[in-house]
Amino acid sequence: MTSRTLLAPSGPASSAGRFTDGLFRRLMAAAAVSVIAILVATAIFLLVEAWPSLSHYGPLSFLHARWAPSEATETASNPNPYGVLQFIYGTVVTSLVAMAIAVPVAIAVALYITNLSPALLRRPLSSLVDLLAAIPSVVYGFWGVFALIPALGPVGRGLTSLSGIPLIGWLFQGPFFGYSVFSAGVVLAIMVLPIVTAICREVFDTTPIAEKEAALAIGATKWEMLRIAVLPRSRSGIVGASILGLGRAFGETIAVTMLIGNNVLTIPHGIMRPGSTMPSVIANEFTEANQPFHLTSLFVVAFGLLVLSLLVNVIGKRIVGRVSEHIA
Repeated sequence: MTSRTLLAPSGPASSAGRFTDGLFRRLMAAAAVSVIAILVATAIFLLVEAWPSLSHYGPLSFLHARWAPSEATETASNPNPYGVLQFIYGTVVTSLVAMAIAVPVAIAVALYITNLSPALLRRPLSSLVDLLAAIPSVVYGFWGVFALIPALGPVGRGLTSLSGIPLIGWLFQGPFFGYSVFSAGVVLAIMVLPIVTAICREVFDTTPIAEKEAALAIGATKWEMLRIAVLPRSRSGIVGASILGLGRAFGETIAVTMLIGNNVLTIPHGIMRPGSTMPSVIANEFTEANQPFHLTSLFVVAFGLLVLSLLVNVIGKRIVGRVSEHIA
């Protein structure tokens, strides 16, 4: 009897194996299709609910910075009282402030955990950073109102003193009263920090040990080793982590709503003043949307937020792909 005969499965067992493999393949395919179906169904639902406003006013008529549901009666000078440009601006700027703070800190924390900290501390430090993601959003908002805003008072007043600098001074125009785009960006940075740190940590761990040891063997310091052997290989991973963090920041609602102010429905002049975001205006107004086309215009905001998030993720994928090709 040959070895091939010994290894050949029997008829019933082979039939059962093929059935199990086929069932497993169909289940996995159904799971993959369900993700796409949920995304498409969500987009269709939002579009259907937003359609009365879109068809009545026209899609492009929403691209102005005035939101006045109480003036829903159309006039020649006020053809559409539901402008969303200020909410898009608030969402993008708040998220960019958060990423400008979170990404450098996340890279530094991930580098320390993976390459500089004692081996005994790596697991506890990683667990502590990951625990930040388990804190509910409303807790961050509550903490931000009563602890973060008072602590940011001196920082905010110091930043407003930079308003006289050419080109960038407009970002820091005051006065600073606490509830602002800046405060919302700071708490948002803390919220996205675990996501960016976790991905960067995994990316840094993929650097071959031989390359790091070779850099140290030729006399490089630890910083030079990180700059030569770790960071260049991790560029695409850092970009990908930043894009995922940005997507998380775009959709955050409760903490941002509690800290950004929400009493200004126009584009704020700088990051030190109150503003509004797309999620915050939905959370604030959907229960009281009783004016004509008010609720359906909020669905326009929600659909725009979905499109904006998908667009950022698609652009991020392209950037990661280009960076990976450049490194290869």
